[in-house]
Amino acid sequence: MQKLLFVICSFWLSTTFAQGVSDTEIKLGVSNAQSGPAAALGLGVLEGANVFLDELNAKGGVNGRKVKLVVYDDAYEPKKTRENTKKLIEQDKVLALVGYVGTPTSKAILPLIGKNKVPYIAPLTGAEFLRNPVNPNVFNIRASYFDETEALVNAMISDLGAKKIGVFVQDDGYGDAGKSGVVRALRKKGLKLAGEGRYTRNTLDVDAGLEALMKAKPDAIIMVGAYKPCAAFIKKAKAKSFSPHFANISFVGTKNLIEELGEAGEGSFISQAIPSPESNEIAVIKEYHEAIKKAGKEPTYNSLEGYLGMKFFTQALQAAGKDLSRDSLRKALNSQKFKVGSESISWSAKNHSGLKKVFLTKIKGSKAVPVNKLND
Repeated sequence: MQKLLFVICSFWLSTTFAQGVSDTEIKLGVSNAQSGPAAALGLGVLEGANVFLDELNAKGGVNGRKVKLVVYDDAYEPKKTRENTKKLIEQDKVLALVGYVGTPTSKAILPLIGKNKVPYIAPLTGAEFLRNPVNPNVFNIRASYFDETEALVNAMISDLGAKKIGVFVQDDGYGDAGKSGVVRALRKKGLKLAGEGRYTRNTLDVDAGLEALMKAKPDAIIMVGAYKPCAAFIKKAKAKSFSPHFANISFVGTKNLIEELGEAGEGSFISQAIPSPESNEIAVIKEYHEAIKKAGKEPTYNSLEGYLGMKFFTQALQAAGKDLSRDSLRKALNSQKFKVGSESISWSAKNHSGLKKVFLTKIKGSKAVPVNKLND
């Protein structure tokens, strides 16, 4: 009789609560780089997310439920990302996926997201295929790579007088996405790409790419890669007296790039897809700054992105109410609007793109200093 009651109760509980949801807990899945050359990106996003959740859970969580992250390391390798995600969905039975990092990793799991209709929230990538056409399960916060590369191309031409712009890119979907943005922006100006170098993901094999660009002799190079290979490229270039203007896009990992570059970084540029984590003028970032300092951590762009992603997502969880499911969550996400200073993120059934504004920074004195123009 007791065994029968146990079976009945277990069945009742499984049918009462949606996947990843119990009466006391909401489970979310994370797979990102926590080892390898891109580790700082995943660890940074996770740090910001945990700082927010620690405070949220201490106050009772969301509608009486604590939010728990189930976390796996994929080392920024798409095959591992897919394996982890399959495990998160089928074995861990999470409600949604958050805190992912990368373009090739995101592309690898899109079929799983579609098949299982799992919400995929705030991935750290600006890839266009996650924005257009609108994917009903993908919700972006950051500006796109098209937005970033166009801002850099325009600024290099108008502020620095650059006439020949080349690219140094990771040899995969991420690099291709960034290159496409540069080519697209140059075309609008009536220009063509003035050289290209590539390197293999998760390696520091930059010599062939450097040689190709030294032959092309561009005035400026837009770099689409991770912090270690991009830093290696710049240091080797300067050692050979090859010094065009160097600019990285946000995914590079600002803090880590600056540390890797040392003195060789002075004067280089980084476009940012979110505002500065040091800003005291934007309420939500001031809140982040206070929380990260209280936790004994240093503010960084990556942890800010993790913090914002979790904050905005849990706002949607709150709006979805006690009767929480993937369907009710998607419905809530499609009606959310968030303010980030003067900028806003408005998610709807027709728009999951996130921010559009790009924030330019210049490395000065081992810091990424916000600038209005690259020649400031």
